[in-house]
Amino acid sequence: MRLKDCQNFHDFRTLAKRRLPGPIFNYIDGAADDEVTYRRNSDSFDQVDLLPKVLRGTDEIDLSVEIMGQKLALPFYLSPTALQRLFHHRGERAVAAAAEKYGTMFGVSSLGTTSLEELRRKHKTPQVYQFYFHRDRGLNRAMMQRAKEAGVDVMMLTVDSITGGNRERDKRTGFSIPFRLTLGGMVQFAMKPAWGINYVTHEKFSLPQLDEHVDMGGGTLSIGRYFTEMLDPTMNWDDLAEMVEEWGGKFCLKGIIHPEDAVRAAEVGCDAVILSNHGGRQLDGSRAPFDGLAEVVDAVGDKLDVIMDSGVQRGTHIVKALSMGAKAVGIGRGYLFPLAAAGQAGVERMVGLLRDEVERDMRLMGAAKVADLSRDNLRWR
Repeated sequence: MRLKDCQNFHDFRTLAKRRLPGPIFNYIDGAADDEVTYRRNSDSFDQVDLLPKVLRGTDEIDLSVEIMGQKLALPFYLSPTALQRLFHHRGERAVAAAAEKYGTMFGVSSLGTTSLEELRRKHKTPQVYQFYFHRDRGLNRAMMQRAKEAGVDVMMLTVDSITGGNRERDKRTGFSIPFRLTLGGMVQFAMKPAWGINYVTHEKFSLPQLDEHVDMGGGTLSIGRYFTEMLDPTMNWDDLAEMVEEWGGKFCLKGIIHPEDAVRAAEVGCDAVILSNHGGRQLDGSRAPFDGLAEVVDAVGDKLDVIMDSGVQRGTHIVKALSMGAKAVGIGRGYLFPLAAAGQAGVERMVGLLRDEVERDMRLMGAAKVADLSRDNLRWR
């Protein structure tokens, strides 16, 4: 299989699996505990049928949306994800370039491998910053100030990761940052020497947003200890309200499912909420975002932008989410596998294919623009 043969999520996943050492592939592909939620996230879309209205054809399909004050040419964006230069040496640089080419938004994680400043200088497409809340309030303020100075468009506080999930695939291989592999994990690296050559012949792996606190040489803190020791499990609504006020710009709360949490987010001044369970990587058995979407839209859809991610693999998934009331949809693994498979070219191919799917699906639905989609287009099984 070559990149030109990839037509969908599963093809890109297959190609990424062939390129990546097992521990790294499983870091992307794996989830928490028994991975029930991981599977349910995508399966939830199958419980709803699309109900097209015919003879409403149009020459032009308008896929544009506006979320959190950002105008996007597509109703989906590339969510912030960690450690991207582990998967391909271009990492966030490839993702940002693909997002800019197609006029959509991309995100940078606190655990990102390219600096906010570099990405902002090179790319004018909307940029969000995925922020983790630390015990050290001074560190929180310093990181927010840095994001302001870098020109980040949206602050995105992630609240479903106050501690790391139980990712048993990583435990079996010994995957961690810095690397501390089991014997089996080391064998899997040895079987993919091209990845290792690529890794050591490009710039040193780092976490620019956290370099002073998480040392990839192991001297300061590992990624696992970062979640358990530096993040604050006591974070509460007062902390969120202070962050919203201090940021003073567009603010998004990511990682909620319960409608009451969405109501509280609106009350403290958030501009958007993202229904997410971190792609099934945190609390196994939690509700799929698509299943919870209607309740949240009904509760706060007139007060802030409701967005969702987790489990999105097809254009029809996006159309169903938009019909349910989501303003846009985030993609995570959906671009990480193409990134691992072929770098920027892979991400661009994925975004282009997904754009074409959504456009074709909307035309088949008889919808000329995103606003034409509604729950009237859906029927539950």
